[in-house]
Amino acid sequence: MKKIILVLISALMVLASCEKTEFEKSYADPSKISVTMVEKQFTGFLQSNLGYVMPDYWNYFVVHRITSNRWTQSVGWVNATAQYVPGSGAVNDRWGNYYNFLAQYREFENVFKELPEAEKTLKRIYVIAATIYLYDHTQKVVDLHGDIPFTEAGKMSENGGDYKISLPKYDNADAVYTKMLDDLKAFSDELNSINVSAGILTGFKTADFVNKGDLAKWKKYCNSLRLRLLTRVSGASAFQTRATSEINAILGNPTSYPILTANSENIQINVHDLTSPIHSKNFRTGLEDWDGNFAGKVMIDHMKANTDPRLKVMFQPGTAAGTEYFGIDPMMNSSAQNEFILTNKVSRYNWSTLSRNQFFPGVLINTPEVNFLVAEAYLNASNDTKAKEAYEAGIANSVKYYYLLRSVSNNNESGTVTPATDAEIADYIAKDQISWSKATTKDAKLKLIAAQKWIHFSVVQPLENWSEVRRLDFPTFSFEVDQSDAQKQPPYRWQYPDSEKTYNKDNYATVSAKDKITNKVFWDVK
Repeated sequence: MKKIILVLISALMVLASCEKTEFEKSYADPSKISVTMVEKQFTGFLQSNLGYVMPDYWNYFVVHRITSNRWTQSVGWVNATAQYVPGSGAVNDRWGNYYNFLAQYREFENVFKELPEAEKTLKRIYVIAATIYLYDHTQKVVDLHGDIPFTEAGKMSENGGDYKISLPKYDNADAVYTKMLDDLKAFSDELNSINVSAGILTGFKTADFVNKGDLAKWKKYCNSLRLRLLTRVSGASAFQTRATSEINAILGNPTSYPILTANSENIQINVHDLTSPIHSKNFRTGLEDWDGNFAGKVMIDHMKANTDPRLKVMFQPGTAAGTEYFGIDPMMNSSAQNEFILTNKVSRYNWSTLSRNQFFPGVLINTPEVNFLVAEAYLNASNDTKAKEAYEAGIANSVKYYYLLRSVSNNNESGTVTPATDAEIADYIAKDQISWSKATTKDAKLKLIAAQKWIHFSVVQPLENWSEVRRLDFPTFSFEVDQSDAQKQPPYRWQYPDSEKTYNKDNYATVSAKDKITNKVFWDVK
C-alpha cells in the first residue's frame, strides 16, 4: 500500500521552527500523488494514529508520564517545579499527530468522493466506520483543549496544496460535540438497516484491523461511544435534555442500540504477530523509564483497605517490601519521597500484566467503562436496582479484564498470579467502603462509581481517566502546592501549541483569551 502521508495542517500546527518555504517543500503536490483505493486509504487512516492507541513509548513517556497519569494520581512521582504545566513536547506532538490523523481522514473523504455513486452506496460502511473511529479520538482532543480547528482542518489536499487558504478556524467545543453526537446517532440507526454485500464485506474485513469487519461490533462501538459522549456532556445545561433522552433511548432499546456487555466484546486493537507493526513492545520503556510506573499512595491504600482482587495483577511489591504494597505520597516533599524510593519498598505497575506484556491491546472502549456509564445513567434516572446491577457488573468485569490482560502476556517476570474467583469478587463487592447498599445518598453512590472507574482506567485509559476525574470532581486528591510557579495545582485543560500562535495566528486570536490552563472545558461544570 502506498500511504498518502500528507504533512498538511499538522505541519502548520507543529513545526514552529520551519520557514514558509520549508512548508511548500513539505506539501506533496496532489497532482503527483499515486491513486489510492478506499480500502487502502481506510487502513492508512486507522494506522496513522496507531502510536496513540497502542501503548507506545512517546505517548506514555512524553505525554502521559508528566500529565494525566500524575493529575489523576494513577501513579506516584517525585514533586518538582512546574509540574502542573503541560509540557510543550506533550502538547505539540499530540496536537500534530491528531491533525495528521485528521488530514488522513480528509484524504479518505476525497478518495471516496471520486467513486461512482453506485460504488459509494456499496462502500458506505467505510465512511461510517472511519467516522466513528475519528470521533473517538476527536473527543479526546476537545476534552484536552476545548475549542479546536475541526470543520475546516486537514483540507490542504482539497485546497490544491495552498496552505494559506487551508489555515483552519476554530470550532466551539460544544459545536464539535453536537456534530459528533448528531452523526453517531444517525450512524447507529443506519447500521441497523445497512446492507453490505459479501464481496464488500470481504474487503472490509481485510482493511479493518480494529473490529475485523464485524458489523455487530461496529454497532456496539458506535452506541457505546455515544453513551460516553452523552454522559460527558450531561451536566452542561445546553445538553442535559438531549443527554437524558438519548441515554434513555439507548438503555431502553438494546436491540436497536446495542452496547458492550461482556469483555469478549471490548473494542480494542489486538496484537497477533509481534513482527507486525501492531505490537506493544515499546510499552516497557514508555511506562517504566524515569520511574513512570511507580504506584500512588491513594490508589494503593484504597485497594489494600478493601482487599481489591485487582491489586496483585495491577501492581507488584517493591523489591524490599516482601508481599506488602506501598505507594508514593504526593504530599511528601521531594526529599522525603526520594528517601522512601531508596528503600525499594515502593510498588510499581505490574510488569507482566502491563508494561512488559508485548501483546497488550490498543484500548478504545471496553465493557467495564460502559457498565459504569450505565450505572450512572440509572442512578440519575432514580432506578437504584438497575444502577446497582450495572455498578457491580462493572467491578466484576474490571477485575476479570485485568486478569484477561495478564492471560495474553508473553512475560512472567512479575511472577504467576492466580485469577480472582467469583467468590473473591463477590466478597470485594460487599466491602463496606464500596458497598452500594451501604451508600445512603445519590452523591455517595456516584462517588462509588467514580472511584471504581478511576481504578479501572488507571494508566490504561489515561485521558478518559483525567476527563472523568475533572467532570465528577471525584476522587478528590491533595497535591503539593508549587510555590515556585504561577500554576500551583493541576490544570483544567491543556494550552494550545506555540505553533498555533505563529502559523495560524489570525484564527488563534479568536480563542487566545480562552487559552489558559485554568479555564474549564465546557462540560466541566462542577
